[in-house]
Amino acid sequence: MEIVLHNNLILVRTDFTTLNQPWMIEFLNQHAKSMLFLPKSVLVFRNDTLKEVREEFIRALSHHHAKTHDFDHTFFLRSLLKFGNYPIKIELKKLEKPQIVKVNLYAYDKKTVLISLDKPNSWVMTYFRSQLNVYMEKGTDQSMVLDLSSYKAKSRFDRAMNKKHILHYDIHYTYDNRFLSTLYSDFASCTFGDLLKEEQNEENKRYYTVLEVPIGASKEVIRQNYKKLVKIYHPDKIIAEEPYMVDYYTKKFQLLQEAYTTLKIVS
Repeated sequence: MEIVLHNNLILVRTDFTTLNQPWMIEFLNQHAKSMLFLPKSVLVFRNDTLKEVREEFIRALSHHHAKTHDFDHTFFLRSLLKFGNYPIKIELKKLEKPQIVKVNLYAYDKKTVLISLDKPNSWVMTYFRSQLNVYMEKGTDQSMVLDLSSYKAKSRFDRAMNKKHILHYDIHYTYDNRFLSTLYSDFASCTFGDLLKEEQNEENKRYYTVLEVPIGASKEVIRQNYKKLVKIYHPDKIIAEEPYMVDYYTKKFQLLQEAYTTLKIVS
């Protein structure tokens, strides 16, 4: 494990074993709504309602770090606590090989979906909860049942499923043609077989997700959502924020433009 104190964050580089420590998982589960999942890392922001939980996590982190490197953590803990209000960035060591996590999707009907993992994985489930908790009817440590009765919920679900990598976990989704045709039965004009077989149509499906609209949405709906989202993600809106956030918003803004340009033609 390596802990680096930067000007604006606490950087934790570690391995899969540490990621699955009980104190790490507890901290993760309680901060599901305060996390940003980056391509190869997770950024946990301060949540004032969980101040004590955050401090306990920092103490456990310091103790684990000291035990790993065989030194007295008292002085290091004092330094770490001074950075307690800063975001905590957690990433895996580059030598760690990606682990595959299989995620099964099943549609009971056009509004109810089951997400289940072959085996528990707190990081992947926390990602799903951070994105979909508002639509969750019930859940366990490796499954959740979602109410996707609204178009907004389906759009949010599509966007969440677009994530294929969390830290060094590679997510493999499994579902059949019935899943798509059941969940999106309101859009019967869409040929889901083509979406699965043709690379171009698969890319178009991703663009619907980017613009947060249902598959097969009208040009007017696409245009309205595009105008709303570009206002939110325009890089000029966060000119005073940290560089990594400016980069994130810039890439998101560019992707929105690409998606809108494409769907204007095919819709």
